[in-house]
Amino acid sequence: MSLLTVTSIDRLTPRMTRMTFTGPGLDEIGTWPDQQLKLLFPRPGGSAHVSDAPDVGTWYQAYLAMPEDERPWMRSFTVRSLADGVLTVDFVLHGDNGPASRWAARAQAGDVLGRFGPSPDYARPLGTAGLLVLAGDETALPAITSLLELLPSHQRRLVFVEVADPAEEQDIPDVRWVHRSAGEDLVSVVKAAEIVPPAWVWLGGEASAVRALRRHFVGLGVSKKDIEFAGYWRRALTQDDAPTADDLAEARERIAALSE
Repeated sequence: MSLLTVTSIDRLTPRMTRMTFTGPGLDEIGTWPDQQLKLLFPRPGGSAHVSDAPDVGTWYQAYLAMPEDERPWMRSFTVRSLADGVLTVDFVLHGDNGPASRWAARAQAGDVLGRFGPSPDYARPLGTAGLLVLAGDETALPAITSLLELLPSHQRRLVFVEVADPAEEQDIPDVRWVHRSAGEDLVSVVKAAEIVPPAWVWLGGEASAVRALRRHFVGLGVSKKDIEFAGYWRRALTQDDAPTADDLAEARERIAALSE
């Protein structure tokens, strides 16, 4: 585990802010598609530090052993970019409804977070199908954007991103923006699109929407091994809440996909 220090803050849209960080070990990490890491947010008056153990099992045991009122909140994030020892992370702002959003709304240069990862052990290559389909909500935008930057210009792609309203759109080419303010939703828009396999599919965002879209693409004939999927958040639940039966089923399917 290492610590990160905020070096810059940039409000991209009313509900999205971008931060850059420096910290030990960042210049030693390579890059790969869809990099994931854990960020640790200190409780009021507390510290973001947990343990210096490099092993994930030892580190996590140390984390669980901390008194709950001292244990930092831990949340999963996607690396927006990592270059020259500078880490960039985009945060969705949704008021005081979670420790990450609450912290990001008040953050200043010099603030400190904890970091565990990203680890190349979890790297997955981009698909090789002629058509790539990327779909998610605003929480998936950092991953989708970083994936798009890796694609050659001739690569056929369909990209769907659900956001609150047009003010949340970013300057990203080839995106079909889905606006909740207009009564649209990601699942309905993607299902209505004319998508003919073979395709490689990447899905991220609210867990039930991700599951519905995965079922849709499997029904179209897309092989399960050609669908990357991750439920980033759950309605009315946080990452601190116990997993539901659907969450456990998703985890088993992700493990099975990684072993293929």
